[in-house]
Amino acid sequence: MTEIIFPEVMSVSADSVVVTFNTEGDERVATRVGNAEVVTTGPQHLACLTGLEPGTYVEIEVEGARPSDDPQFPSSVRTLERPAGELLASIATVNDVHFGETVCGRIHTASDEEMGAVTGREGEEPYPEKMNRAAISEITAFDGDAVIVKGDLTNAGTWEEYQQFLDAYGQLGDRMYHTRGNHDAMLDSTMALNGAPFAVVVNGVTFAVIDTVRPGTEVGQIKRDQIAWIDDCAANTSGAVFVFGHHNLWDLDSEDRSTNYFGINPDDSEAFGAVVAQRENIVGYFAGHTHRHRVRRSTKARSIPFVEVGSTKDYPGVWGEYQIYEGGYTQVSHRFGARDAMDWAERTRFIYAGLYRDYSLGLLEHRSFTQIY
Repeated sequence: MTEIIFPEVMSVSADSVVVTFNTEGDERVATRVGNAEVVTTGPQHLACLTGLEPGTYVEIEVEGARPSDDPQFPSSVRTLERPAGELLASIATVNDVHFGETVCGRIHTASDEEMGAVTGREGEEPYPEKMNRAAISEITAFDGDAVIVKGDLTNAGTWEEYQQFLDAYGQLGDRMYHTRGNHDAMLDSTMALNGAPFAVVVNGVTFAVIDTVRPGTEVGQIKRDQIAWIDDCAANTSGAVFVFGHHNLWDLDSEDRSTNYFGINPDDSEAFGAVVAQRENIVGYFAGHTHRHRVRRSTKARSIPFVEVGSTKDYPGVWGEYQIYEGGYTQVSHRFGARDAMDWAERTRFIYAGLYRDYSLGLLEHRSFTQIY
């Protein structure tokens, strides 16, 4: 019998479920979700089951997979609810694309061996180029209204790396927008500023893109002029406002007042939360930076989702899809299906001393969810 390795329910939408797994070789394996079935060929498998009904529980079966208590491979899932009303906009996002990076999983306070860091094989295409090509291909096929790249465009913050990013993502045309991350401001505090903050408006929906970088450091901030700008964005429209930045927000319910928090500092996070509390049309904040999938909510900010999305450059290798309706929106984090991208992602599954898989995947309901207004 074929051994099924690392089966995971990667994502769920209103009408689809995606299951990924590995086999030792090119075995053909059937995956069933509800009444739908698809056969994939290994060693890396991405089974996309479509035509499902929204808001419905469906059973999941991968041929040859043993029962498991792994929460990433449940025996059933519920498809997402589709929000009410007309579809207003569809957008894609990526973050932490890291052009120029050559060692994946490096932390400068520990050795590469301790961290399980991984490099590309001799003669192999640089992995940031490989992973971003897969992202661009899938986003092109998605054909949404806009693409927002949420920072860490480069590895070392050089103009050469930034040009690599522009050359690659420039293929998406003038619907591509980007803001910088901490990696992009390590050498030049002006690089990749790109006019942030700025707003992209599609059919009455506002995508507010901010700059959260404190140049020369890895930590984040939202300056007071940007807080006021976000407030004005929301005040000047009755439509939904989505806020995008690189750094994640501090937990508004935490008692830890860290002065060196890895994300946006407590004071700035609270100032942003206060605006959210007053402006009911702000419907979410979306970041990268942490290379993980996580959603935080606080009653201090109307319990809207503060979202972190996994990285493009390594495991699991994702881009984010947002479908915005009159009555709410859906988020689906898609894993790349290109064989070479899946192969690289699998090689990075257990970086950071074996902890990366569980950390980066997070919970399924943080990768795929519906937010009703």
